[in-house]
Amino acid sequence: MNLESLAALKPYLSFFHPITMWILLALALYTLYLGVQVRRTRLAEGESKKELIKGRFAIRHHQIGSIFLALIVMGAVGGITVTYLNSGKIVISPHLFAGLAIVSLVSTSAALVPFMQKKTWVRSIHVSLNLGVLGLFGWQAITGVQIVQKIVGQMMTNSAG
Repeated sequence: MNLESLAALKPYLSFFHPITMWILLALALYTLYLGVQVRRTRLAEGESKKELIKGRFAIRHHQIGSIFLALIVMGAVGGITVTYLNSGKIVISPHLFAGLAIVSLVSTSAALVPFMQKKTWVRSIHVSLNLGVLGLFGWQAITGVQIVQKIVGQMMTNSAG
């Protein structure tokens, strides 16, 4: 692949990060659903518990959470990289800081997993961190749409001129 090919892809790179992040927001909500099912399973008794165990929610929650961690880190690095490639600088903004906070909270939450079996209070911290992630992620989605609108506006201006 030569430099002209990369230059042709440059306008589309701006949309890779936001599309990925919207998919990850949906994945985060699914992971939340699985986590709630894990809690329901843990608190259930008798036949209800036997039925919930069949859903393998704990395993699925852990697996999807691990995938989410990897993708959120790659998505954040990708967003920063594309911004740099397109503008020649890293734009210092609340969107950037919130994204870095999300990466920090997700990685901290994942680091707590080995301790959750023996210390129930660690589970509460895990849940609290992830609720913070969802709150920040929702805000990121809104500010991200504003950034995409700005990029599209610039693309329209450049193509018209």
